[in-house]
Amino acid sequence: MPTNRQRVKHHPSALPAKFISFEGIDGCGKSTLMEQLSHWLATAGIPCIMTREPGGTPIGEKIRELLLATSSAGMSTRAEMLLYSASRAQLTDEVIVPAMKKGTWVLTDRFVDATFAYQGYGRGHDLQRLKTIQEWTTRDLWPDKTILLDCSIEVALDRIAGRNGGKFDRIEQENNAFHLKVRNGYMALAAAEPERFLVLDASRPLEEVIEDFYNRFWLAVVGR
Repeated sequence: MPTNRQRVKHHPSALPAKFISFEGIDGCGKSTLMEQLSHWLATAGIPCIMTREPGGTPIGEKIRELLLATSSAGMSTRAEMLLYSASRAQLTDEVIVPAMKKGTWVLTDRFVDATFAYQGYGRGHDLQRLKTIQEWTTRDLWPDKTILLDCSIEVALDRIAGRNGGKFDRIEQENNAFHLKVRNGYMALAAAEPERFLVLDASRPLEEVIEDFYNRFWLAVVGR
């Protein structure tokens, strides 16, 4: 797991923009909060783009289809990790770094921490090995700030069922024990890097989550 000392070399401070990732178990509300931040940035005149993982590029979207299809149920967990990493490498080179070099903020629905949480804590793969692979995958790019939305497994699954008409993708179909490992993994990652992570209680009504995010991120980090 990355420590604060190890993270220094990842920090994209040399690039003239911020890189913000949104993390959490499926159904926690990442996309909604990312869209809210995009709105605030646009209102403040700060250019930004939104993207997602897996996906975000034509190649990445094809990988996303393969990863999330229920027909891929027999996929090896090592193949799964490498496919997520392949999508991330393409996104980093094609979208994230070019945008940041132009001064455009990048907001992403998931990044490297998803691999640590899902393939590390969830699947049981070695965290140090995953870290080495992700450093190579992203050319040592790490988010400036990671917004972690935390809620119970039951709340998250209810939200997924409500928005998708009861349809769940391959990862969402995993049992509650797996999702609990992922949730606990995210909290362990946040505890290890408190300066990078901002943890929000996503079990509350959306309005309360947005207000908390505004006070703890927008006013504290952006200051506008």
